[in-house]
Amino acid sequence: MSDLAVTEIFLGLGSNHQREQHLCAALDALADFLTGLCCSPVFESEPVGFKGGNFYNLVARAQTDWPLAELSKRLKTIEADNGRYAPNRQGLPLDIDVLLYGDSVGTAQGIVLPRAEILKNAFVLWPLALLAPCHLHPGQNKTFAQLWQQMPKTQRLWPVAFNWRNQPLTPKALLDR
Repeated sequence: MSDLAVTEIFLGLGSNHQREQHLCAALDALADFLTGLCCSPVFESEPVGFKGGNFYNLVARAQTDWPLAELSKRLKTIEADNGRYAPNRQGLPLDIDVLLYGDSVGTAQGIVLPRAEILKNAFVLWPLALLAPCHLHPGQNKTFAQLWQQMPKTQRLWPVAFNWRNQPLTPKALLDR
């Protein structure tokens, strides 16, 4: 930890191999060092730019006083602990991306912020729109809810039941749509 001010962050999480196991392990690890962790509903989607099985995706919102470079290293460690870089891995066990780090815009520590996938992938934008509908996308001057409404709905994804720490992340009302 550092003496930096607390920064609100949004992280995109995805897995297409042992999905529940890896996403729960990631959320447990994140809860160990982030404050105010809250999660979007979980969605299943067909892979985009990746060959393999369907993914489970969600977005997590939290606060941290970790500098971006240290946060990124910690996320890579969590990915590695879940087999992301294993030589004989199957599928993609865990992917964690920094989507937003405060209102940062541009490239910092080799990370482009806000992450371009927010505007390209429904499996990122829909969870963001549900988790933080009124939050403005830095540089777009539109809320995530507005951006989701405007996004062409060409990618296939659907909400799935998912529990973390015995709490449902996906509300029943969303599953019943």
